[in-house]
Amino acid sequence: MCRRALPKVLVVSGPSGVGKDAVIRRLQERRPDLHFVVTATSRAPREGEVDGVDYHFVGREQFEEWVARGQLLEHAVVYGEYKGIPKAQVEAALKRGTDTVLRIDVQGAATIRRLIPQAVSVFIVAESEAALVRRLVARKTEPMDSLMVRVETARAEVERLREFDHVVVNREGELDACVDGIVAIIEAERSKVHQEPVRL
Repeated sequence: MCRRALPKVLVVSGPSGVGKDAVIRRLQERRPDLHFVVTATSRAPREGEVDGVDYHFVGREQFEEWVARGQLLEHAVVYGEYKGIPKAQVEAALKRGTDTVLRIDVQGAATIRRLIPQAVSVFIVAESEAALVRRLVARKTEPMDSLMVRVETARAEVERLREFDHVVVNREGELDACVDGIVAIIEAERSKVHQEPVRL
């Protein structure tokens, strides 16, 4: 008798600059059957970012209205801007029986683990702190003082690695290997004998 796996919520997190966006984009290419939740943010889009694809870019007033109405699964202020997970996206995907992926910062991941104990959390790390700093510098998206804040924040975030269920290394030039690791985690979680339904 074939047993259908229950839909999963996968939390993908890691320090700033580790390559979460690149990992998620490649995972989307490899696993279009997954639902990737688009995070909402009050910050302005960076060059090349597309509204509704990379993030939902909304004004602070709109974001605060969503918070007041309870329309976000979780939200936080990150580097002075709001970020949050729209609840309706997650609810709709789970209702369809679709595995759902949240790309989220370490602070938000802790909230999701508390709200959804059944969520599977994956922490992405660079091969070394030096490699992570090189990536942050190479982005050239902010002045040096802001960059140093990100480096210190990343250092503190890596120290919380043990709070997560799984750790995957994203080595420079080995993006596919990192994604392979995440796909393997998804398949392993789907094949578990004992599974609990996700409740929001």
